[in-house]
Amino acid sequence: MVELKLTDYKADKHPDWCPGCGDFGILSALQMALFELRLDPSRTVIFSGIGCSGKTPHYLNVYGVHTLHGRVLPIAQGAKLANPHLTVVAVGGDGDGLGIGAGHFVAAGRRNVDMLYILYDNEVYGLTKGQAGPTLGLGEKTKSLPKPNPQGKVNPLLLAFASGYTWIARGYAYDVKGLKELIKEGINHKGLAFLHVLQPCPTYNDLHTKEWFAPRLYRLEEEGYDPLIPPGLPPEALEARMARFQQKALEWGERIPVGVFWKAELPTFEARLKAYLPRYPEAYPAQGPEAPLDLEGLLQEFAL
Repeated sequence: MVELKLTDYKADKHPDWCPGCGDFGILSALQMALFELRLDPSRTVIFSGIGCSGKTPHYLNVYGVHTLHGRVLPIAQGAKLANPHLTVVAVGGDGDGLGIGAGHFVAAGRRNVDMLYILYDNEVYGLTKGQAGPTLGLGEKTKSLPKPNPQGKVNPLLLAFASGYTWIARGYAYDVKGLKELIKEGINHKGLAFLHVLQPCPTYNDLHTKEWFAPRLYRLEEEGYDPLIPPGLPPEALEARMARFQQKALEWGERIPVGVFWKAELPTFEARLKAYLPRYPEAYPAQGPEAPLDLEGLLQEFAL
């Protein structure tokens, strides 16, 4: 294989996000992570939903799929299961993933497909003029809203945990180097990884700006936090780890943690499928009619 350079992962298209948008930092971190992992662009696929974040695949020189609003996860999971030898990364905004796509967000956690989902969280619908997103707090009013937000907010970390994601982390869009390391760890995790990225929206969100975030963020590892949940952990110890996770996931305001919150080792959905398709994943559907998989027989087995 030809030695790849960082520029090999950059498409020759200029991002047209607003100046100062956090998407630029996430894109740079993603490009650097793919490069440092030396991932084969022909076996790497970035999926996106609808919104400002939906343009991400256009700016990366790997395979990209720009999907439907709120539907990025089922499409990305389908591709990964059809060809388990791909590196699959799904990206989407807080409105795409936790608004219209919330049902798919929860369902994905139950499966534990081996892929990474990156959620760009700026608390507003930036592509459609700044309406309140699912992560904007009750009573908060950005400059794009005529009145304070009348709805409560979703906590992405807690929802991911309740749904069953096996690797849960949070990064910050302007901390490109730190975010790059989190993306690399999420890609390398065996199972469904969720990376929540805090990002200012300089156009519509005048509450949580880079000046607001800067003095509040701290790294979990600097305070001795250990996210690893080893197999066979006694129930009492597991409950203590869960309580500690919840405490950190709820921390917001004067101090905001970033880093890895939860890292568990559980069988992936691909591994579970072997009980039904013994030759999977060595043989897989994307091989076409030549694939030695009895998919028709499997469907008949589940038929009513």
